Amino acid sequence: MYERILVRYGDLNLKGKNKKSFSDRIDRLIREKLADFPVSYDFRHDRMFVLLNGVEGETVMNRLDRVSGIYSYSPITKCAVDLDEIARTAIQMIERKTGGSTTTFKVETKRADKQFPQTSQDISRELARRILPACPFLTVEVHDPKLVLSIEIRPEGAYLFTEQIRAMGGYPVGVGGKGLLMLSGGIDSPVAGYLAMKQGIEVECIHFESTPLTAIESVQKAIDIVEVLADYAPYAKMKLHLVPFEPLHRKIIEHIPESFIITVMRRMMYRIAEQVANRHDCLCVLNGESIGQVASQTIESMDVIGSVCDRLVIRPLATYDKIDIIAIARKIGTFDISNRAFEDCCTVYLPKNPVIRPSRKLAQHYETFFDYEPLVAAAVEGVRTLTLSPKEHFDIASKGLVVKEALAG
Repeated sequence: MYERILVRYGDLNLKGKNKKSFSDRIDRLIREKLADFPVSYDFRHDRMFVLLNGVEGETVMNRLDRVSGIYSYSPITKCAVDLDEIARTAIQMIERKTGGSTTTFKVETKRADKQFPQTSQDISRELARRILPACPFLTVEVHDPKLVLSIEIRPEGAYLFTEQIRAMGGYPVGVGGKGLLMLSGGIDSPVAGYLAMKQGIEVECIHFESTPLTAIESVQKAIDIVEVLADYAPYAKMKLHLVPFEPLHRKIIEHIPESFIITVMRRMMYRIAEQVANRHDCLCVLNGESIGQVASQTIESMDVIGSVCDRLVIRPLATYDKIDIIAIARKIGTFDISNRAFEDCCTVYLPKNPVIRPSRKLAQHYETFFDYEPLVAAAVEGVRTLTLSPKEHFDIASKGLVVKEALAG
């Protein structure tokens, strides 16, 4: 059984003089994720080893899947730098990996210890010669094998592995500043938050709550989603800012022509999000908009809606297909939560014929139909913030007083 995990960093070769600060940040994130395990660490130039010390490897790898900046990792078996010993260890690993099933095979060797007398190719050929008679179910295939036995020869020992498991990749969360995610409770915005964290942005979330126009369960959806996303955040904690949107929501429904309700509503949300972002030192506003997916996400709509916000607006999903978005949502664990049948502000009163090519001039004209500025200010002042963790499931059924106070302002 393997006793350590080799962790490889991501695109840090692009970072020049900042490379060490990036790798140090990844190291800290790994330590945070594994803090409750008695593991130890062996740090190298552009990688590290996690020494399991008896901890179940699958549990550790599950945590590593939630650390941005890690490109890949491999369960490692270490043995003496002796070809007979390496071959015996490799045979055990291959039998355990394949169960004796027929497969194609290749040996790849990296000779990090240049004092070792044989070349990398010589080592690979010699080991294949020793392994194949003991594993007759293997067939050599050098171009596209199903199983690759990788070996690193180092002064302190030989490291063997048969898997390179892809991790999040990207950059360590936090190195890219902080962004405010407009979290609707649907499928898209949680994925946008995940992708932003993958690229190094620390995320706080804002949710526009409109009880009783929307069900209280829509708030629970947002809470549950943030608890999932928090597992990818530093210290496994994430802030959720709840906006009391109902008074403004009601005025929009009463005064704005039906076809423009979503356009004006989204403009109001952007105004509020910008002010909340300013208060919490968020450098950008994030959302789950994907070009052309719905009426409010045409190029024309996004231009008119986003024009009220001076903060940088980042749309990680702008060019994604829905199928790809769903695949990521399933992978990170938010899909089933988002699919619960409780509607948010943007869907509960969806117009039958929403405008798909609005103009700024007309949107500004309709916004003169009521005095929205005091309502926007009241919504910003009424924001209540929850700090959520995946380890502390926040249930409005059992902790409803906190949520009700937040919603009531």
